[in-house]
Amino acid sequence: MNKEWMKVIIAACFEVCWVIGLKHADDSWTWLGTIIAIAISFYLMIMAGKTLPVGTVYAVFVGLGTAGTVVADSVFFGETISLAKIGLIVMLLVGVVGLKLVTKHEEEMT
Repeated sequence: MNKEWMKVIIAACFEVCWVIGLKHADDSWTWLGTIIAIAISFYLMIMAGKTLPVGTVYAVFVGLGTAGTVVADSVFFGETISLAKIGLIVMLLVGVVGLKLVTKHEEEMT
């Protein structure tokens, strides 16, 4: 995995932080942390999009962020998670990984 894809993965981790921050921030410090997480996640995503296909970067960023947010909500905040949610997250991640693999193949062909 190259450096640009690592930026996307790290950006998705920060996305999970800021999405949780949007829901749970209740004072100046937590809002500041949320704003910083937004800035870092978008900066990394934009930097990765300069060398990788933007559509794929965005799809992977959002897919990983969505899956991470659902898992974090369940683990840290007691949100109920059903078998259907787990199945849909797995399907989402399969799509994200598949999209990344197909993009890699297209990059090698050109």
